[in-house]
Formats: sequence, structure tokens, C-alpha cells
Amino acid sequence: QVQLLESGGGLVQAGGSLRLSCAASGRTLSSYTLGWFRQAPGKEREFVARIVWNDGRTAHAASMKGRFTISRDNEKNTVYLQMNSLKPEDTAVYYCGAGVTGLGYSYWGQGTQVTVSS
Repeated sequence: QVQLLESGGGLVQAGGSLRLSCAASGRTLSSYTLGWFRQAPGKEREFVARIVWNDGRTAHAASMKGRFTISRDNEKNTVYLQMNSLKPEDTAVYYCGAGVTGLGYSYWGQGTQVTVSS
């Protein structure tokens, strides 16, 4: 089992920045990929970014590339999502997910709300 705890959400004005954190515990993450997803009201959950824990390879959704950046802290077992130039359409619940690399996401956090006001 991998436990994931997100934090860092909140209310921000358009153009502002937030950094989300996801603290992972329960297992060694060397064979895992951690990712960020988001779900806006009435919409499906969508991919934001992911990082392969073992080698740090990252991928970002095209629509958010350049504004959002995923990173990790090995010692803290924590993955971050730096979000800049936020827009009202970025308003959503942001979830952290983890899974064995190549096998999808098996574990999810409880989510953290991000609200961007215009």
C-alpha cells in the first residue's frame, strides 16, 4: 500500500501561483510513477503531469506545459506541482496518484481544491 497526502491547494487570483505537495508513504517508490490529475465540476478527471521516481523523467499535459512543473524530493518522498500563471479554468480538485511504472495508477490521495478567481 502507498498512502498519498496532498496539500497546498487554496484560493488564488488569476495570474497567481500555487505549489501543491503530495507526501507518499508506505512503500519504496523506486519502481513507481507518481502523477497529478485534476477534476473540475461536471468534467472527467484529466492528466496533468507525471514523474518516474527512479530516474526523474517527467511528462506534462500539452495544455499545461510551460505553466505547470512536476518535481520530486527523494529524501522527503514528496512530489510537487508548481503551478504558475493560473487561470480560472484551472479550478479543480487536484489529485495525486501512484502506481508501478507502466501499470497505471493504483493509489490515490484525497485531493486538494484549487480555486482560481478572475
